[in-house]
Amino acid sequence: MSELIRAPDGVQAWPASSLRPQQRSVAWDRLGAEQFDVVVIGGGVVGSGCALDAATRGLKVALVEARDFASGTSSRSSKMFHGGLRYLEQLEFGLVREALYERELSLTTLAPHLVKPLPFLYPLTRRWWERPYVAAGIFLYDRLGGARSVPPQKHLTRAGALRLCPGLKRSSLIGGIRYYDTVVDDARHTLTVARTAAYYGAVVRSSTQVVALLREGDRVTGVRVRDSEDGAVTEVHGHVVVNATGVWTDEIQALSKQRGRFHIRASKGVHIVVPRDRIVSDVAIILRTERSVMFVIPWGSHWIIGTTDTDWDFDLAHPAATKADIDYILTTVNGVLATPLTHADIDGVYAGLRPLLAGESDDTSKLSREHAVAVPAPGLVSIAGGKYTTYRVMAADAIDAAAEFIPARVAPSITAKVQLLGADGYFALVNQAEHVGAMHGLHPYRVRHLLDRYGSLLSEVLALAADRRELLSPITAAPAYLKVEALYAAAAEGALHVEDILARRMRISIEYPHRGLDCAREVAELVAPVLGWGPADVDREVATYIARVEAEILSQTQPDDASADALRASAPEARAEILEPVPLT
Repeated sequence: MSELIRAPDGVQAWPASSLRPQQRSVAWDRLGAEQFDVVVIGGGVVGSGCALDAATRGLKVALVEARDFASGTSSRSSKMFHGGLRYLEQLEFGLVREALYERELSLTTLAPHLVKPLPFLYPLTRRWWERPYVAAGIFLYDRLGGARSVPPQKHLTRAGALRLCPGLKRSSLIGGIRYYDTVVDDARHTLTVARTAAYYGAVVRSSTQVVALLREGDRVTGVRVRDSEDGAVTEVHGHVVVNATGVWTDEIQALSKQRGRFHIRASKGVHIVVPRDRIVSDVAIILRTERSVMFVIPWGSHWIIGTTDTDWDFDLAHPAATKADIDYILTTVNGVLATPLTHADIDGVYAGLRPLLAGESDDTSKLSREHAVAVPAPGLVSIAGGKYTTYRVMAADAIDAAAEFIPARVAPSITAKVQLLGADGYFALVNQAEHVGAMHGLHPYRVRHLLDRYGSLLSEVLALAADRRELLSPITAAPAYLKVEALYAAAAEGALHVEDILARRMRISIEYPHRGLDCAREVAELVAPVLGWGPADVDREVATYIARVEAEILSQTQPDDASADALRASAPEARAEILEPVPLT
C-alpha cells in the first residue's frame, strides 16, 4: 500500500504511487535486488492492468516498459471505451457483452472521471429494412452486459436527425437513431491504471527495456532489462513473466526460443483531428463503410475522425500515416458532410496499431478482437488480442494463468471492486467546482476540465502551485492546458521527455496546428528543474521533439507505407539508449 513521502523541497507530501524522477533509482535498485512473484512486460493498458490485478491479489509485482506508458497502441485508439456495435453484426455476442459490462463498470465505479457517456447519431440511408435491423442491434447493445447508465435509443426523422447534426447533407440520410456510448482519454487512463498498480505496491518503471529472458533449464525465471535512458543493465527475477506487449508480442516471444501458441498481426488505424467548428453537430456520428465503420467523435474543441484498417509491416514503435490514409478518411466523411473538410482543416494526425490475433482471416477488419492467453514456456505467460475496453478481463485471465507458477496461494481477482486513482470523491468535487475554483482563482469550467483529467488527484496538481501562482496560467501556445499540468507530468506522472508530456500527458501534439512546436521550449524549461536538465538538455529535448514532428508531418505527404515509414524512422528517439529488436527469423 502507498505511503506519503515528503518531497525534497518540503512543499508537498507525495504518495509513493507518484512516479517521481527520484523514484526511478529506487525502483531500479529494487528490480535488481528483489524476488518478484510476477514480472510484467509492457506498460500499455493490458500490462498496466496485469500489474494492478496481481498487486491487488497480494502478489509482489514488477512492471517494466521500454518507452513511456501508453506510448504504443494505448495512446492511439479511437478514444472510445465501448462494446463495439459493429461486432454484433459479426455475431461476436460474447465479446460485446463482456465489453459492455466493462464499460458500465468503468463509467459508474472504476473510472467515472475518465470514462464519459457520449451520444451518437446512426444515420439511416435505406428505407424499410434498415431502421428495424439497426434498431434491433442497438436494442441488444443497450441491454447486453447490464448497461444501465446511458439512455436508450431514440428514433429520429430526417428533420430530427438534422436538428441534432446540421452539418450533415440532407441527401446523406433518410432518418437516424440516437444511441449512447462512451469516450476516454486512453493515454491518461492507461497511466492511471499504472499509477494505481504502484499505489497497491507494484514496482513500476518506464524506459526499462527487456533485452533477454532469464532461464533455468526450460523454465523462464525473469528478465534482463536495459535502461533506455543511460544503457545500464540489471536482472529482474520472478516466479512468472507476463508478456503483455501488444504488437511486440512476437518479438518478446522470440526471446524464449520456444514456438508461440499464436501470432500477432498489426493493423494500422489512422485518425485525423479537426477543429470543432468545422462540423456543426451536437452528437458524435457513426458511419458505415465498405470495410468497417468510421467515427466522428467530439474531443474537447476538436473532432477525432477515423479510422482506417490496413496491414502494417514496418516499424512497430512509430506507425506512419500516409497521404492515402488521410485522403481515405476525408473522402469517406466528406460523402456525408454539408461543408467538406480539406487537408488545411486538419490540426492533428495520429496512427496506431491494433494487435490482432492472426490466422482467422486475410481481412484485418474481420480478424477477431477476442483475446488469448498462452503459456509458450514454463514461467512465461503471453496475453494478446482483445480490445481496449476489456483490458481488466484480459489482465485477470493472464494472472489466473500465471498463478500456476507462483508457489503461494493466489487470491482471485478483485479489480472489479478497485477504483482507479482519482475516482474516489470525483462526483462530490464536480459539485464543488465553483468552490474549488474560487479557492484557487480558477474558473469553474477550468476546474471541471481538470477533474476530468485527474479526478480527485486534482489536489496534488494544484498543490504544486500553492506558492507559485504563475503556474495556474495557461501554456502560452496551448491555452487549454495550465503550466502546472506540465510540471505535474514530470513531478508525479513519470514523464521523462518533452514528447511524453506533449503527446500523452497532454494532447497538444494533435490538438493544435503547430503540434506542440510553439510550446516545446516553454514546457521543457518548466520541467527542467524537476528532471535535472541544464540548458544543453533543454536544447536537445526541443530539437528531438521538433525532429519528431517534422518527420511525422513529412511522412503524411507520402503515397505509401514504405516511404512514410522511411521518413518517420529518420527522426531521433527521445530515449537515446533504446535498442531495436532483432528481426524475427
